[in-house]
Amino acid sequence: MQSSSDNALLPLAAKKPTVLERKRDDCDRSMEISDAIHIPAPPPQVWAALNTPEILKHCIPGCETIEKISETEFQAIAVVKVGPIRTKFSGRLYLNDIAPPRHYRLTGQGEGGVAGFAKGAADVQLFETEEGNAVLSYTVQAQVGGRLAQLGARLIDAAARSMATMFFERFAEILLNNPPIRAEETIAPLPIAST
Repeated sequence: MQSSSDNALLPLAAKKPTVLERKRDDCDRSMEISDAIHIPAPPPQVWAALNTPEILKHCIPGCETIEKISETEFQAIAVVKVGPIRTKFSGRLYLNDIAPPRHYRLTGQGEGGVAGFAKGAADVQLFETEEGNAVLSYTVQAQVGGRLAQLGARLIDAAARSMATMFFERFAEILLNNPPIRAEETIAPLPIAST
C-alpha cells in the first residue's frame, strides 16, 4: 500500500516514462520502458477500463479498431508514425498471468508491412493508495524490426515515451469524465465524453 507521501512522487501523467535499456543488432531494436502513474479512481474501476475495448480504442494513439476476441485476446489496427515512417499495424494482444484487479501480462505482435514489425510484452500492476485511488505501474519490453529498426534509438525511444504518455493522459481523462465502470459492464460499449 502506498503512503500519501508516495503519491507526490506519482503525479498524474506529469512525468515521462523511463527508458531503462536499449539494445541494437543488425535486424532489430529492443527497449524496456517503465513508469508508474497515479490515477484518481479506485483499482477495480481502472481494471475494468483497462479491459474495455471502446476505452482502449480512444486511448491508444492511432488506434482505428480494437476488438475483444475472447476474455484473453484482442485484435487491433493502429496507424503509427515514428519519424518519417508512418504505417498501419495489424496485430493481436494476449492477456496472461491474470490476477483481477491487480495484475496481468500483455503480450502481442503487430505487422506493419514493409515498415517492419513490433512485438513486445507489458507487465501491468495496480496498487491502491490510502485514499482509495489507483497507482498503475507498468514495464514494457518492446522490439521493432524492418525499416523501423533503421531509425535512430533516440527517435524510437521518444516515440515510445510519447505514445505511453498520450495513452495515460487519455485514459485518466476518460475515467475522470465518465461514470464509474464496473467489471460486468465491460462488454457493452461505454459512451465516451467528447473533448
